[in-house]
Amino acid sequence: MFERYDPRNWDFSWDSVIHAALAIGAPVLIALILHAILFTVLRRIARMSSTWLDDVILDTVRRPMRWAMAGWAISIAAHGDTLLGDGWERAMSYIAPALMGWVLFALVKGVAAGLERQAEDAEDPVAMRTRRTRISILSRTFGFAIILITISLIMLNIPGVRDIGVTLMASAGLAALAVGAAAQPALKSLIAGLQMALTQPLRLGDLVKVDGEVGRVEEIRMSFVTVRSWDERVLVVPTARFLDESFENWSRVSERLTGPVYLHLDPATAVQPIREEFERFVGAHALFDGRNLALLMTEAHPESIELRLSMSSATIGDLWTLRCETREHMIGWLQRNMPDALIRHRLEVQAANARTDG
Repeated sequence: MFERYDPRNWDFSWDSVIHAALAIGAPVLIALILHAILFTVLRRIARMSSTWLDDVILDTVRRPMRWAMAGWAISIAAHGDTLLGDGWERAMSYIAPALMGWVLFALVKGVAAGLERQAEDAEDPVAMRTRRTRISILSRTFGFAIILITISLIMLNIPGVRDIGVTLMASAGLAALAVGAAAQPALKSLIAGLQMALTQPLRLGDLVKVDGEVGRVEEIRMSFVTVRSWDERVLVVPTARFLDESFENWSRVSERLTGPVYLHLDPATAVQPIREEFERFVGAHALFDGRNLALLMTEAHPESIELRLSMSSATIGDLWTLRCETREHMIGWLQRNMPDALIRHRLEVQAANARTDG
């Protein structure tokens, strides 16, 4: 079957080589000129639009389209040349799927990059994270499918691989069980990734709490999610875990949260002066958004009382800073104005010695 592709059987001469070079060079040159003209026109049309999408797609697809048009030009030339036709017909069965796969993969990446750039212009940060998450997951899914189909088409052109496929089809029952068992983790990750894109229990940039750690979602892939904590550590969590187990998403709806500061004071402490100072300080603070402001006594024990000072802010980061500054201010104010309110557990040596002497 491969005898006609054996170089020893070719009718070789320098005239045929020159003829083949000219037969290849002329169509390829024409294809490159057409490619340059086509993309020049498309770029001018893209500049007239108000979106980034078409510009990003053209930048991404330009290089693979150049190679694809060159390959198609050689295919056209090969039909009229015997020397080219014998070798190129066989090579094109491998090259054509690879070029088509490259063009489609670049197109998916270009569309994803353009849509992500448009999502960055959204005024609502929650909407921006929603779009970025959906675009990221779906682009990876389509990219994986294109790569898988491209490799399959290339492999099917290999006679040995095709024969193996026919044998597996003959024993389809046993093969299906074996392939299903082997592909179960990959399929589970793929389904989990698609479900994450559709239901979106978390998104890129969300602040989540998992395994007792709080951090921002940096990356969502088919098999895992990366979460960066405040101390720059990266938590790698399986994607399916966010669908099977519970976790906390602090920015699911918006970044606006209410946070507490707890004070444990002496039971004899007067609460009203503390409430007035707390409301004065937080009410005038630049990070307070004016939504929630309250001081409540949440616990009362014989040895202490617990005051919960709740406040709100526009973002989670601002809320953390506001809580820390409020805690520091209130402790300092109590030390200066109501020192008896602070609980002390100290050994009074002089009083103990006096009681012993007595």
